Formats: sequence, C-alpha cells, structure tokens
Amino acid sequence: MFKVCDEAVALILQHEGLNQPDRWPGGFSGITIGIGYDLGYVTVDQFESDWGSYISRLNIDKLRVAVGLRGMRAKNKAEEFVGTRIRRVDAEQVFTLKTLPLFAFRANQAFPCFDKLPEKAQGALVSLVYNRGTSMVDRPGEDRRKEMRAIRDAVVQGDLSEIAAQLR
Repeated sequence: MFKVCDEAVALILQHEGLNQPDRWPGGFSGITIGIGYDLGYVTVDQFESDWGSYISRLNIDKLRVAVGLRGMRAKNKAEEFVGTRIRRVDAEQVFTLKTLPLFAFRANQAFPCFDKLPEKAQGALVSLVYNRGTSMVDRPGEDRRKEMRAIRDAVVQGDLSEIAAQLR
C-alpha cells in the first residue's frame, strides 16, 4: 500500500470542496458526498464499508438508494437528501483512510515505475488519477488523453521534468 505524502494530501484537500448529497455536481456524476466520493461509481458494499463508521445508520440507509445512479437519474434524487449532512471531519477521514489509498493503488497500476518516483511526484499523480481517472484511451473523435499517455511514458523513463510539463 502506498502512502500519499502529507503535502499532496493537504493540496488536494485545499482544492476539493465538501460535497453534500442534496447538491448534484452535474454531468455524468452521481450524488457526491464528502470529499469527492461519488456514489454513482461505487457498490453498496463499498459505500457501507467506507462510510459505515462515520455517518449514522439512518443516513447510510437513505443514501444507499443513490448508489449507482449517474447523470439525470442522480440529479432527480438529490432533493431527497435535503437535511442529510456530511461533516468535514468525517469526510476527511474517509478521504485519507479509504479514498486516497484506492487512488494511489490505481495510480500505481496506471503508471509503470510509479513506485520508483519521489513521494511528491507520486502525490501529484495520485491527484491526477483522482481527478481524471486512469484511462489512456481517447474516445473516437477526441484527443483528451494524450497527456496521460505522455505522463505514463515519462514515468517509465523517470523524467520528472516531463511529468511536470504534462501536468501543467
């Protein structure tokens, strides 16, 4: 398991808001709670495992119906969660203990030689994967993942300057 350096965690937390379930973030997102925890992209078991120690059983039961819903289906559910609140302290615990380790694992899978990079470079790539995912493949007619492939190649070469250039 990879530990994301404290500076990277602090930077991510500084730029991520606290999501409440009654405010749908838009697009293809599901109901998003805490620090970017998208219920549209998790299973019921994962949600209950991640949040069961941090929010009430009543709120777990309420929010369970949003698991797997994305886009307009999620938007239409959001108003059902007015009054359901996620505390920042709980959100940060789930983020640091559950979400970050998962995305560090995904970054390690996406970028060969990730484990050989300095901690801060690893942290930057975990942030990238958290925000953009791991796909290296463009959809037909798009050119949105070119920098992901360039970063992957730079990681293999240990080229920190190129990684930084592609992140900009």
